[in-house]
Amino acid sequence: MAYDFEKEKREAADAGNRALRSLKAAQENLSSAKNWGIWDMLGGGFISTMAKHSKMDRAKENLAKARSDLKSFSRELQDVNMACHLDIETGDFLSFADWFFDGFVVDWMIQDRINQASRQVEEAIHRVERILRQLQD
Repeated sequence: MAYDFEKEKREAADAGNRALRSLKAAQENLSSAKNWGIWDMLGGGFISTMAKHSKMDRAKENLAKARSDLKSFSRELQDVNMACHLDIETGDFLSFADWFFDGFVVDWMIQDRINQASRQVEEAIHRVERILRQLQD
């Protein structure tokens, strides 16, 4: 069977677009969690804590999907001789501490973790977009 470079490029682009969608969904949920986190630090109480954690949980699900999609994208890039290691490490959000030791310091620590994860996801989005542009050229 003959090697079809254009087909391989399309497959890589499709995988990249899947990863991009997962990353953007995670970024949206992280942004919402960040907003709820600010409200939580200002004394928002139980409702804001619940809403923040709901968004954090959804972001974790999106990030798990994004990791899988990024691995697939990396494999597809190898087929077009564009070796690239794509991964995101977002760490833990300190959920347990937030529920049981609710207070400004813990809220601030969680907010910092959300911000770090958001920055890492934003960097991954930029990297994937840059690689997708290269594939189009």
